[in-house]
Amino acid sequence: MLTEFLRDQCFTTAWFGLMAFVWFGWAQEDPPRGWRIWLGAGSVLGVGLAVAFGMLTATHWDQPSALEGRYAWFGVLVAVEVVAAGAGCFLLARRGAARWMAWWVALVVAAHFLPLALLLNDVGVAAVGVVQLIALAVVGTRLRGTTTPSSRSAAPVMGATLLLSAAISALVTATAL
Repeated sequence: MLTEFLRDQCFTTAWFGLMAFVWFGWAQEDPPRGWRIWLGAGSVLGVGLAVAFGMLTATHWDQPSALEGRYAWFGVLVAVEVVAAGAGCFLLARRGAARWMAWWVALVVAAHFLPLALLLNDVGVAAVGVVQLIALAVVGTRLRGTTTPSSRSAAPVMGATLLLSAAISALVTATAL
């Protein structure tokens, strides 16, 4: 993304690539037929970025991180995210609204990028979260009154924004190396 910390840059690129793979995978729950090849291609590209930048992260692990001295806060943020996503999915399932689970998890993930950006000193992470929140608001509005699983539209939004962000970050990192 857009941080001065090379290790964080490499890790965020790898993580966004991996998460793009995950979201494109979830999007394959019930995709329109014409989307399948694109979702598969996005998954492959995400894994490629995850592997390449995971290796770069390992080779730059001795570099400083914005999280130094703040790892506990990072842990709290991740714990809150996991609990919020899980509790929301539990409630959706109990109310017979399981089709909204992908949208809910996406909303929690997008929202968590805002405080994460503060911890990482990375405005790029915040920009991703804002774009995702806006896109998910549109998706949520369009899903009302339908029976379509939210994974059909929320998951590709998350996969595409994470893959694009990872690709931009990869280019930024390549110029810094």
